[in-house]
Amino acid sequence: MSLLELEAVRVVLGGRRILDGIDLAVEEGERVVVLGPSGSGKTTVLRLLAGLAVPAAGRVLVGGRPAAADGRLLIPPEERQVGMVFQDLALWPHLTVAGNLELGLRARGVPRTVRRQRVAEMLELVELGDRARARPGELSGGEQQRVALARALVLRPRALLLDEPLSSLDPPLARRLVGVILRLQERLGLTLVHVTHDREEARALATRTLFLERGRLSG
Repeated sequence: MSLLELEAVRVVLGGRRILDGIDLAVEEGERVVVLGPSGSGKTTVLRLLAGLAVPAAGRVLVGGRPAAADGRLLIPPEERQVGMVFQDLALWPHLTVAGNLELGLRARGVPRTVRRQRVAEMLELVELGDRARARPGELSGGEQQRVALARALVLRPRALLLDEPLSSLDPPLARRLVGVILRLQERLGLTLVHVTHDREEARALATRTLFLERGRLSG
């Protein structure tokens, strides 16, 4: 059974067909990279899997359970065990690094002592243990990317969705973050779905690469 699936999914936005009946099956532990040009619908694929969008037609399945179908949301984002790192990171600028990580845990009713322990452990994993009290604006681009990763992972998802997280980084920083992602994936047993337009990035991260263009997905 696949962990994440799209079945004959079609998405239409503003009268334009973004996804045209695509199928996708991601197995547990895979690192799937979806490669395609800007505007090809890559982010839409992630939003469907995360529960932030629903298909006009077709189904989304998570762990074999229907999560969305034919315009209806059946499993909300917070119940999917799927984390997402957005292209613009979406960090809260007024919160500290630790505060950004705690926010989702607090929303899920995790007790304070447990929250603090999990936040500290995750910041150590991404090598930011000494930056817990800093605010995002005080961090480098690479550090901000690692905060966004940690914020998604502190909720202990089974799958992690990555929306071009390396696009704003220079090559040395991008290579370092690739190493961080691969290390976290192995240590935490994650399933990854990563979207990018960069073929070199895809080669570095993928166990399987798919191509999205003109609304169609191919291997």
